[in-house]
Amino acid sequence: MKTTLLAASLATLLGCALACGPALAQGGQYRNTDNKNLLDAAEGTYPVPYKMPQVAEVTAQLKLIRGYMDGATPTRIISKKTGDQIFDLKTPNADAIFEPSAGDYGIQVYEMGVVHSGLLKAAEATGDASFTAMTQRHFNFFAQTLPYFRAQEQKFHLERANSFSRFLDPRSLDDSGSMCAALIRARLKKIGPDLQPMIDACSDWVANKQFRLEDGTMARKRPQEVSLWADDMYMSIPALAEMGRLTGNRKHFDDAVNNVMGMTSRMFNPQLGVYTHGWHANHPNAPRFYWARANGWAVLAMSDLLDVLPKDHPGYEKVLNQLRASIKGIAELQSGTGLWHQMIDRNDSYLETSASAIFTYVIAHAVNQGWVSPTTYGSIAQAGWAGLSTRITAKGEVEGTCVGTTLAGDMVYYYNRPTSVHALHGYGPMLLAGAEIIKLVKNPAFEVQHKVRTYHYMPKGGKTDYREHH
Repeated sequence: MKTTLLAASLATLLGCALACGPALAQGGQYRNTDNKNLLDAAEGTYPVPYKMPQVAEVTAQLKLIRGYMDGATPTRIISKKTGDQIFDLKTPNADAIFEPSAGDYGIQVYEMGVVHSGLLKAAEATGDASFTAMTQRHFNFFAQTLPYFRAQEQKFHLERANSFSRFLDPRSLDDSGSMCAALIRARLKKIGPDLQPMIDACSDWVANKQFRLEDGTMARKRPQEVSLWADDMYMSIPALAEMGRLTGNRKHFDDAVNNVMGMTSRMFNPQLGVYTHGWHANHPNAPRFYWARANGWAVLAMSDLLDVLPKDHPGYEKVLNQLRASIKGIAELQSGTGLWHQMIDRNDSYLETSASAIFTYVIAHAVNQGWVSPTTYGSIAQAGWAGLSTRITAKGEVEGTCVGTTLAGDMVYYYNRPTSVHALHGYGPMLLAGAEIIKLVKNPAFEVQHKVRTYHYMPKGGKTDYREHH
């Protein structure tokens, strides 16, 4: 009886595989196409395409995202009353604004800084310079319109209603840090015009004006009088790191390292290996909420810092060790889809895209940089991309991204944050992740062995013995 059932099951699997194409198997699930034996009953099926990523496929997905972002982010000035385009850039008009995008894709918000950083990485990984065309378009628009909006502000005093307010009058790390890092990266790669005035404005806020604790750790006066947000590791540290690289002034590297350690000492849980979303000076022992995207910002900040921090800096090993500890904690909480949960330690919360993309990028990048072992972490990054690849629509939209989220004090809020394709937070991380997966697949330092139906990232020349499985 068992033999008959097995034969029937294999026949069904084979029939579906032949009829539906190589990627799909029973129940709409995925079959691993690296296993050519369609009758292998031990292979099973997967909720995501568990297979070796192909450079051409990943590149095509990145191009879809780039195309969608390019079409969704107009660079025109219009009248907010009439919607008509404004061409006169000599006479300030109080109604003049950046033309809004169809989604929540502001062209100067911090999330767009991540998009530009992702486009730069995609161009580097693929060798396709067209990935940076949108960056050049946006930055040329900034250069052309900054004098106009400065004149508008001087005449009408619109403050936050001025489309250029984040750089005319920055008021937070959200206004300044992420875009500052992207502007400097583009400048160093000679992509786009000279935007030094914008770099000066945002870097001055991060370095000199942001509210801090007495030890120099970046802080906020919300939601409580003195609060830390793990998000602010990304909103400050990469900008400081890039300022150090641009100017050669080591004080910025010192500041960046100090903020890694200051944030970590208050928000990192060494038992779980992850960061709580926030910390309050007046209630340091408050319940901790381990929101995934905050952890993403934390590890991305450390990764970006290590990319430019001189190896002889006394803080280099401290940051590297902290990143390794964080990657280990995050990796242990990956779900069976390759994605991570909205509350990273709660597997009954939904699977969230933006955090998963950041984790996939950081882990793959750490492998490629030699910061962590490919044998340990290569397949974890690969599995992350398997899950992420299912979140990209045919239009290039990124699904499953949690919308903007504040530092909150209860689980009901975090669990029930909506997801939206209009949440820009997912697009930059997805570009970063795909670009780094391409580098991982092409990395000459190791080879990937497909053995016993899974993947083993082995240093070149490494010896293993699988004779018993042949």
